Amino acid sequence: MEGLSKAMPGLSRNTLWVKCSKPHPQARSRLFCFPYAGGGASLFRNWANRLPSEVKGCAVQFPGREDRLAEFAFTRMPPLVESLANALDPHLQEKPYAFFGHSMGAFVSFELARSLRQQRHAHAGPVQVFVSAQRAPHLPDPEPPVHALPDNEFIEELRHLNGTPTEILQNAEVLELTLPLLRADFAICETYHYVPGEPLHSQTELLQALSQQLMPFLKYAPQRYG
Repeated sequence: MEGLSKAMPGLSRNTLWVKCSKPHPQARSRLFCFPYAGGGASLFRNWANRLPSEVKGCAVQFPGREDRLAEFAFTRMPPLVESLANALDPHLQEKPYAFFGHSMGAFVSFELARSLRQQRHAHAGPVQVFVSAQRAPHLPDPEPPVHALPDNEFIEELRHLNGTPTEILQNAEVLELTLPLLRADFAICETYHYVPGEPLHSQTELLQALSQQLMPFLKYAPQRYG
């Protein structure tokens, strides 16, 4: 299936990947936000009103959801990170920037920061990486993989994780659209393999709480990233 940018020639791929908040002429830096499995850029819609005036909020939109529903979702980390690095490159040239990643987004933002450092210079990349609701990447996943389970078992796992709204789990038509995306995102996390390397020069922090909107998903204690 062709990407939306090819189906809609007037729409650039950079616009598809990055949804920035209202213009902030006085902004001196940017915060790129990466969502959890099944989530999209709309999760961060209201954050622009809470960020300092000198920070411009930019939500990252992965394929396969919201306004990119017609595209295939990624199922593995390396090609997703490679595509992100290319799509975000024009946004990373002018001003200092930071990453915030939640759950799946924590792994993605961390690996993207590492990729940017390798592509450019040892000191290039975000000035800071904030992560939440995710174990440190070198630690094994304490849970067995679920992305390849039969539908009924996978749905039961989603119910157990308590991260998918009940109204979605009880709606067969919505589930038919949602399950492939959730499986793809879970596959990214469950097949992700951390390769040891030099620590990031940017500071990495695991947040216990950043907003009430994310509180139900915070479940891991602070652990070292790098």
